[in-house]
Amino acid sequence: MSIEINNESAIPVDEAALLRLAAFALDAMHVHADAELAIVLVDEGAMEQLHVQWMDEPGPTDVLSFPMDELRPGTAEAETPPGLLGDIVLCPQVAQEQAVTAGHSTLDELLLLTTHGVLHLLGFDHAEPDEEKEMFGIQREILIGFAMQERRAN
Repeated sequence: MSIEINNESAIPVDEAALLRLAAFALDAMHVHADAELAIVLVDEGAMEQLHVQWMDEPGPTDVLSFPMDELRPGTAEAETPPGLLGDIVLCPQVAQEQAVTAGHSTLDELLLLTTHGVLHLLGFDHAEPDEEKEMFGIQREILIGFAMQERRAN
């Protein structure tokens, strides 16, 4: 996998953990090893500009996903074709606020948002209740699997 992380925000972030999570999520979704993903962390001002430009909604948001080649999840028998998965844009400041509300660390929130972004890049959505149940169920499975892998590695 080619995963590029660029932290343009003023918040220090465990980029190695985001990289490991993204690789784990892509592997879990049977995305081809030659797929490319970019993760960019931006401050609130930059995220607000993107949120207004692309979603026509005011204020900064936590995560935005910009799919490129419209890849979909593969299977154990047939991975996705190689290609450009797309870009995930995260806002660590918004993640910090949400982490406090959720009662977990900012890193845990960023891991959740990265997983969420990956699933959006793969065509998942949560506009309808059945879609939300499916997407959030897969998101939970990926995060639990990743946490177990991290515990085994440490």
